[in-house]
Amino acid sequence: MFSLDNHKFETKQDYQDALIKLLNPLKRYYAEDCTSINLIATGAGHTRKTIGIEAFLRVLWGVVPLLSGGGDHKHATRLIEGIRNGTNPSHPNYWGEVTDYDQLIVEMAAIGYGLILAPDYFWSALSVEERERLVAWLSQVNKVKAHDCNWLFFAVLVNLGLKQIGVAYSQSTIEINLARIEDFYLAEGWYKDGIDAHIDYYTPFAIHFYSLIYAQVMENEDPERALRYKKRAKKFAQTFVNWFSTEGQAIPYGRSLTYRFSQIAFFTAYIYADVDATDLPWIKGLITSHFQYWFEQPLLNGDGTLSVGYTYPNLTMSENYNGPGSPYWALKSFLILALPDEHPFWQLPVASLPVEAGLHVDQIAEQTIVRSEDLKHVVLFPSGYHHTNYHTHTAAKYEKFSYSTHFAFSVPKSEWTLAQGAFDSMLAVSEQDEYFRVKRQVIEKTYTELYLYMKWQPWPDVTIQTWIIPGLPWHVRIHCIKNNRQIRFADGGYALGTGISATFKQTEVSQAYYLQSATGLVGATSISGAGQSQYLQPNSNTNLVATNTVLPYVGGDLACGEHWLVHGFFGDPNPNGVDQEVPRLIKEKQLLLNNNIIELNFLNSFK
Repeated sequence: MFSLDNHKFETKQDYQDALIKLLNPLKRYYAEDCTSINLIATGAGHTRKTIGIEAFLRVLWGVVPLLSGGGDHKHATRLIEGIRNGTNPSHPNYWGEVTDYDQLIVEMAAIGYGLILAPDYFWSALSVEERERLVAWLSQVNKVKAHDCNWLFFAVLVNLGLKQIGVAYSQSTIEINLARIEDFYLAEGWYKDGIDAHIDYYTPFAIHFYSLIYAQVMENEDPERALRYKKRAKKFAQTFVNWFSTEGQAIPYGRSLTYRFSQIAFFTAYIYADVDATDLPWIKGLITSHFQYWFEQPLLNGDGTLSVGYTYPNLTMSENYNGPGSPYWALKSFLILALPDEHPFWQLPVASLPVEAGLHVDQIAEQTIVRSEDLKHVVLFPSGYHHTNYHTHTAAKYEKFSYSTHFAFSVPKSEWTLAQGAFDSMLAVSEQDEYFRVKRQVIEKTYTELYLYMKWQPWPDVTIQTWIIPGLPWHVRIHCIKNNRQIRFADGGYALGTGISATFKQTEVSQAYYLQSATGLVGATSISGAGQSQYLQPNSNTNLVATNTVLPYVGGDLACGEHWLVHGFFGDPNPNGVDQEVPRLIKEKQLLLNNNIIELNFLNSFK
């Protein structure tokens, strides 16, 4: 398989070697004039020219800290040549004029990053005329509109880079954009990625990452804002650590997951900005295990380049803006290479994560995270969103009932049939015509420590109220469905990887239906109401971590009326895991779940 051969991560040299492993396969794809890197023929929502520029400039996110920290890359001169030619209006492959909402706004930030961290390399190599052309090309960012989200930080990085080298820059753009980003701040370190936006990895690997670079560079000139950013990062770290298993896996959730180990970029910036040195040992342990996890995955194309996908090449889960060079955004996590050789990060031993088993309630993000007793399995239970957007597979990436580090989630190939829909951790409903609908947004929601409540409508005359009671290895979903049309439902559990051979076993124990493979044990049970436990085999390449899966679900048909359904779902990475007692109703409003009695007094009209 196309992995990175279980690369070790112990010394600074190990990290440098890992980066070079990722960069070397790109060398044969540089354009002759070095203005682009032209990879495989897959497309994106921007032009082929921009796709090549994106791949070229994203390399800087790794090379810049490598050079800043005293490392070397034998192809780094190609980057200088590409910048020299790409910013020259007289050159046939000039990168061009930047327009409103242009993808180049995103990519030019990497040059700003280079001017901030390694000005001696990226500025000193240019002649006077070349410098003037570079400044002119970068300064276009101050004259165009950017999307009202983390994109606002790209102009900040560009102007901060210009400021660092002592040329004209726009302080007003910096102030306006940073002020607007303040509007996205919630509390306890959490940001939204815009006003009506989701809460996801754009908080850590975008907004916090750029904030901490700003805090480090501007600590003396803008101490108040720098301190504010560091305090927020400190609070966020205490929550965000719960998104990771002790084996380094992060919760697959939200969009842009093809950026892979950028999931850890926040913690590399945390160290770079010297937020709190006492956290270094456990953060080093987390960064180490995270990189080790990713370098064990078959995430490369056959030519050794990073693929679009998650743990394996997979265009099905990609975004419209993902070109073949997009995954190199993950190189942001190599910011630690900017640390000097004598930095404590390279000297200290690793420590275990400061996490505990059980439920972790986040009132700000309105998410509950549950960690298994052995700390190796982490599941996120989100409360859903009142809004949606037009990004790809938004429902699958944000509106499922649970997201697991081990089982991951699946995206549909279409909404036609359950197999193509791959509706794990979702309630899918149809008019018995095999065309299924799922929760895409909520019209009401309530978040509590005990349960998450959501009200949603797949059709105007069908209203579904859902209560999720989080837990591991079992969690329970309660649905009240009021439907004025006949419907078929399928309430999906965790998707279990079966390997290419699709080998798995089925068993029924105590009215629960289990599926077992080498990768774990999953199950489903109907506790109350219509429906039977069964399974299906979704289409291949729908799951983020397994090419082939099997999916337990509770399914059935409902006549017009009001229906109460209570379902339990099981997930354990250990295929021989000890099954706790199957959830069941003890009394009308008492539920036995994971050996605990849950009072269901919040269900006023439960039948």
